[in-house]
Amino acid sequence: MDMPFPDNTFDAIYAIEATSYATDLVACYKEICRVLKPGQCFASYELCLTDHFDPRNKKHQNIKADIELGSGLLDTRTTSQCLEALKLAGFEVVWERDRSLDSEVPWYVTFDAWKLAISNSRSIGIGRCIARSMISILEFVRLLPAGSSKVHSFLERDGDALVEGGREKIFTPMYFFLARKPLSKS
Repeated sequence: MDMPFPDNTFDAIYAIEATSYATDLVACYKEICRVLKPGQCFASYELCLTDHFDPRNKKHQNIKADIELGSGLLDTRTTSQCLEALKLAGFEVVWERDRSLDSEVPWYVTFDAWKLAISNSRSIGIGRCIARSMISILEFVRLLPAGSSKVHSFLERDGDALVEGGREKIFTPMYFFLARKPLSKS
């Protein structure tokens, strides 16, 4: 995770869901801290498990596994793990919050098959059936590459897991934090 920049280069750094894919979050945050000027801030939105996630709950485990598979995440961290990683990397946490708690409309509503709206017709049963059929036909006549139907099915499963994660309040794509690099290490 070596960035090709000298120490103390940037006035500010932000990431939107990107650091959620880091294999070693502490190392990732340390590298960000290294290239950030002292006293300056790093802001990020992270894909996280919430405090409602119970690692002993089989349903929660399955939802987590499906989200990770569909979203390409190696291991979804909890909000607490993100905060701890920031501190271990040398940051001071200025502010943090699951921003999905601030909205009257659930973040997952566009994925939700039970909300009948034009904006998500692909999610309702008939829309999914039509999409599956069209993709299969286009794949069969080779206008889409082989495997497109499998990818579509895989993404449907991810969408369902995201909705379940939202409904169960165990997953958020909107965990925000603002962290500051201290002026000195002392």
